[in-house]
Amino acid sequence: MTTHRLAELTTEEAARAVTASPLVLVPAGAFEQHGPGLPLATDSIRAERVADLVATALAGRAVVGPPLPVGVSPHHLGFAGTVTLTTTTFAAVVREYATSLHRHGWRKILVVNGHGGNNATLSTVAQDLLVSHPDLGFAWTPLTSLASDVVAGMEVSEVHGHSGEAETAQLRHLAPELVHEDRLVPGTTRRAELDPLGTLSRHTGITLPVPYDRLSRNGVLGDPRRSDADDGKSLVDAIVGRIVDFAEEWLAS
Repeated sequence: MTTHRLAELTTEEAARAVTASPLVLVPAGAFEQHGPGLPLATDSIRAERVADLVATALAGRAVVGPPLPVGVSPHHLGFAGTVTLTTTTFAAVVREYATSLHRHGWRKILVVNGHGGNNATLSTVAQDLLVSHPDLGFAWTPLTSLASDVVAGMEVSEVHGHSGEAETAQLRHLAPELVHEDRLVPGTTRRAELDPLGTLSRHTGITLPVPYDRLSRNGVLGDPRRSDADDGKSLVDAIVGRIVDFAEEWLAS
């Protein structure tokens, strides 16, 4: 096997990879607005490049499977360019990826998820697979929240998140050519700027989904100008390292 990307293998190489590379990493992202300065595929780009870095670090013990480039993004439909799947469709696609890989012999799948809107559906699929495919290990991991301690050490706004400091920093490190530096502008940066419903949606521990155009006029939470590529490298290094640590322990189990 000369590549860790399943898409680049022949069918004969894939058959051998089931044994040589027993873990499949599936990058999951979204196709949605990321403010004036970041591309619509930001979440997918981050997920795919992190998956590549993890596979490289695992040195042949993992392959990167087919990506999930469109996710669950109805909360971003108020902004042009956003494409979304329903939770039902996204769940069906994830499940059918998993069952196809399972059919060929893979028993460990880790979804590298770059979009928070996918979280609830991934959890549902994982629970369903416990019943339908009890011999299949199905896990998923977020990106930015996996390195929340690194984010806490950055200079971030009171309100931050989507297309803000941490996300922009990661793209500055992973794909700087896609960041429109001259178009980066702050969005909602203080809780006082949120309306009552927006404030409730940011409540710790209680989930209240709201359209993003209720949270920010330009789709940005935070000030993307307040971070740089070095911050992005610190975030990506932490994310990759923690996924690799989990994967190595899982592969040894």
